[in-house]
Amino acid sequence: MKAAVVDRAGGIPEYRDWPDPVAKDGEVVVAVEAVAVENVDRAIVAGTHYTSGNFQAALPAIPCFDGVGRLSDGTLVGFGGLTPPQGALAERVAVPANYTAPIPSGIAAPVAATLSSAISAMLALSAAAEFRAGETVLVQGGTGVAGRLAILIARLLGAGRIVATGRDEDALSELRDLGADATINTAVDDVALIQAFGEEVGSGYDVVLDYLWGRPTELLTRALIPTSFALGKPTRLVQIGEAAGPGIRLTADALRTSGLELYGAARNAATGMASAYQQVVDWVRAGELVISVEAMPLSRIAEAWVRTDLRGRRLVIVPD
Repeated sequence: MKAAVVDRAGGIPEYRDWPDPVAKDGEVVVAVEAVAVENVDRAIVAGTHYTSGNFQAALPAIPCFDGVGRLSDGTLVGFGGLTPPQGALAERVAVPANYTAPIPSGIAAPVAATLSSAISAMLALSAAAEFRAGETVLVQGGTGVAGRLAILIARLLGAGRIVATGRDEDALSELRDLGADATINTAVDDVALIQAFGEEVGSGYDVVLDYLWGRPTELLTRALIPTSFALGKPTRLVQIGEAAGPGIRLTADALRTSGLELYGAARNAATGMASAYQQVVDWVRAGELVISVEAMPLSRIAEAWVRTDLRGRRLVIVPD
């Protein structure tokens, strides 16, 4: 069969022959129909993600660890449970049977492959941040796929006000159509960015969904420091991604009286997963939540892997 194969750290996947999968006890063979390529997949291939050790040790290997495909009886399922060197970017995969789940009717395979991004944003809001309708949400990194979904979901959940950040002015202008009330361009100097955070804060950022970390978030923490002895309004910051860098310098005064509370995206995920999944599925089926995808065939994986022009669309690899 054919698969996308990486043979060195940071390499670009190549479309080439790979042994056909053979199901072991407790496994099933799935004919792959759609695989979403996310930032985490590229980071694992590059060796920069904290989970990349097993993939790097198994090279040559196939990237991506989940997808959507059909069982031998035609049932469309989501699948996971792959172990390097096996990955999802192949014509067929053998996976543990208990790592498959039927895809709800009415959702096409390419969209189904992207549901995890929407569910992640839903969990960050509903479970990690414990969002309440009417609150103000700041989406750090709103121009990316996940950030755009976060804006849409925040609006569906009844956010009172949504502010989004990004570096591309054209992309930022598109976010108002998605539901953002205001945008902040982070491609300015430190003083200007701190001032922009302050100008848009209104009565306070109740929830921050942070897909950036790095410089923009460090400057946000400075912007939240009170200028008087008054205590700051609580701001629940959920750390999700690190597109702008893996670290920040967090000063004592940025925590002491600012009201800043830091949470990881996995907070309460175990208890919130089922309801988040069902809500996202309901929204997608009803057409209330539209996930933009860019489908490309497996044979063009090398070209697809390095694309930088997707502008908020999730790359999904499909069969030829």
